[in-house]
Amino acid sequence: MARKPARPRRSQPFADAPITNWQQLGGIETSVLDNGPGRGVRIAWVNTGGGLRYKVVIDRGLDIADAEFRGESLTWHSFTGITAPRSAYSRGFEWLKGFYGGLLVSCGPLNTGGPFTENGVEYGLHGTHSNTPAIIESIVNPDPSRGQYEMSITGLVRTARVFNPNVELRRTISSTLGEPAIRVTDVFTNRGNEPVEHEWLLHINFGYPLLEPGASTYCYKGKLTPRGDGVEWFTKRKDFRAAPAPLDAHRGTGEVFTYIDPPVDARGMVTAGVVNRKRGIGVRIEYPKADFPRLGNWQHWGPGEYTGALEPMTGGVEGRPTDRERGWLIMLKPGQTIEHRCTITATADSQDIERLLRLNR
Repeated sequence: MARKPARPRRSQPFADAPITNWQQLGGIETSVLDNGPGRGVRIAWVNTGGGLRYKVVIDRGLDIADAEFRGESLTWHSFTGITAPRSAYSRGFEWLKGFYGGLLVSCGPLNTGGPFTENGVEYGLHGTHSNTPAIIESIVNPDPSRGQYEMSITGLVRTARVFNPNVELRRTISSTLGEPAIRVTDVFTNRGNEPVEHEWLLHINFGYPLLEPGASTYCYKGKLTPRGDGVEWFTKRKDFRAAPAPLDAHRGTGEVFTYIDPPVDARGMVTAGVVNRKRGIGVRIEYPKADFPRLGNWQHWGPGEYTGALEPMTGGVEGRPTDRERGWLIMLKPGQTIEHRCTITATADSQDIERLLRLNR
């Protein structure tokens, strides 16, 4: 006798939904962009069924471009838009020509931050990951009729060359049907036969309407170490987390940045985020501090280019040579594996928002 499908758990949403095609409620759909500088780029739209919808850019390292919560954008889009991956953008500051913004742009795995040349090899701003297409391993859609509420996309991103370094990333981006959350699990393996220096940074970007003058604030705790023009901003302003009116000082390359040494909860987890009080929405970021020892806050309040980011990172943003000097580098032996995890959750729950705001007190 054929085995009957498992019944949905009663605690799960949609358990008694009168439908036959579960993609009516959520799931993953792949397609290809057919116009502009991103023509031919593979993407995957993910609908969580919980108010959050986001676009995974398969050919840009399985990063995330668009992200909408209840129909409103959470992130920022630069004027470049999504571009096709180009190895030329991995030199010097050319990375900026393909920095489309988006919710998640990953940096590394051989360098984060400023460009440099070492042993005759040029390392560009924020590394090569963002301009490397992924090899898709699996796409799993939810099917509550079988008790399957998870959806995920998994792929390999290889940083490779003859004679090393050869680093393999297995990335899984997953969500649960009915929940407005994104789980990112990155597992790196040194496939080469020599040790390799490892750096990894998640550039989690926000923009209007989530970031709104006079209404929004970053939420985080911890000791601050500002750099450059950020020293005065983060040390002399009581409201350094708050979104100001657009600033003429931030036209062009104007910006401020600080490192944060955040505290952890009983599980060793860091929590940070952004809240828009007026709209009653927020984004919560959670990750193990063991995976990302420090957090960055980038703020760029330029007129017409109003954005910023929270950046869990293993190293820093000045470039690998500086990280080596200050002891921030991670070394991976041949065959060694390391994992980095992060969860990004959109919320309109008043208690969630209040918990985020309490981080600033």
